[in-house]
Amino acid sequence: MSTMTVRMSEQDAELVRRFAKFEGVTISDFARTAILERIEDSYDLHELREAIAQDSGDRYSIDEVLSDLA
Repeated sequence: MSTMTVRMSEQDAELVRRFAKFEGVTISDFARTAILERIEDSYDLHELREAIAQDSGDRYSIDEVLSDLA
C-alpha cells in the first residue's frame, strides 16, 4: 500500500481531523473516500458531456418505453 502526504494549513488540518472524527472514520479513510469520489465525479461529468454532445434530441414518454418493452 502506498503512502501519500498532503500539505495544508494547521487550520485546514484541524477541520479535517474534526470532520473525520465526527464521521467516525480515520483521516486516511476520509481522505481516500473524498479523493476517489472527486475522481468519480469528474469521470461522470466527462461522460455526461459526451452524452449531451451525441444527443439526437429524441425523447420518449414512459408509456412509449413500456409499450416497447411489452
